[in-house]
Amino acid sequence: MSKLWDRILLVPTVVRLASRAPRNPVVAWEGYWRGIRTTGPCGDVLWDSDSLAERAQYADQISAHFDPALPVVDIGCGNGTYTRWLAELFPRVLGIDVSTGAIELASREAEGIPNAEFMVLDATAAPSGELLRERLGPANVFVRGVFHVLKPGKQVALAANLRTVVGDSGRVLLAETNFRGNSLGYLTELGATRQRIPLQLQRALENLPRPGHFGASERHGVFPDSDWRMIADGPVNIEVVPMNAGGLSQWVPGYYALLSGAENSGTEH
Repeated sequence: MSKLWDRILLVPTVVRLASRAPRNPVVAWEGYWRGIRTTGPCGDVLWDSDSLAERAQYADQISAHFDPALPVVDIGCGNGTYTRWLAELFPRVLGIDVSTGAIELASREAEGIPNAEFMVLDATAAPSGELLRERLGPANVFVRGVFHVLKPGKQVALAANLRTVVGDSGRVLLAETNFRGNSLGYLTELGATRQRIPLQLQRALENLPRPGHFGASERHGVFPDSDWRMIADGPVNIEVVPMNAGGLSQWVPGYYALLSGAENSGTEH
C-alpha cells in the first residue's frame, strides 16, 4: 500500500513536468538536445549509459549477421555513442537524428573518427529510405530506443523506410525498452519519488514525447511477415545512467530483434 500511495503522490509532479513538453515531437527533441550540457555515464542524457555490458548483448548478433562490407546506419543516434562504437567495427557508419542539436553534438564528440558520419534526417518521413539508399546503397541498420517513443503510424513508416535501406543484403538490429507496467511504475523503478525526481528523468519529462513499450507483439505489427523475416529476438537489458545514491548500474527491461528483408516482398531493391 505504501508503494501505491507513493506513486499516487507522485502524480501531480509528473503532470506538471509533462505539461511543459512541446506537442510537436521534432520541436521537443530539438529543445531537449539543445539543453544538454554533459553526456556519458554521469551526464544529462537518461539513456546514454555507454555501457559495455549492454553493447556485449548486441555484439555477437552484429558480428554474425551484419555483412561487414556494407555501411551501417544508426537510427536516432542522439549524441552518437553507438555510432562511435559501430565505427570501431565497420568501415563506414552514418548516424542520423531528427534533431540538428543532437547531430552537432554527435559530430563534436566523434571528432577524429573519420568513418563516423552524421546527418540530420527524420527517418519516419516518406523519402528517407530512398535518400539513405541513394547515399549508401544497401546498408545494415542499428536502432536503439526509437520505436518505443513513436506513435503507431510513425513506427510503420520507419519500418517501411528501413525495408528500403536494407534491400536484399542488409540486416536490422533493434533494441527497445519494454517495461510492461504503467508510466508511474516505470518512473519509480528508475528512482523517482514524491520528494525527488532525478535530473535526467526530469529533463525527459519536461521535454520529450511520452514513451511506451515495444516488444514482440508490437514488432510483429510494425514489421509484417510479408516484408520481413525475423532471424532472432528476445529479452535485453537497456542500461540507463545511474540515478541512485550509490551510482550502481540501472537498467530497464527491453526487447531486441534481428531482421532481414523477406524474399519476394515486392519492395524495390
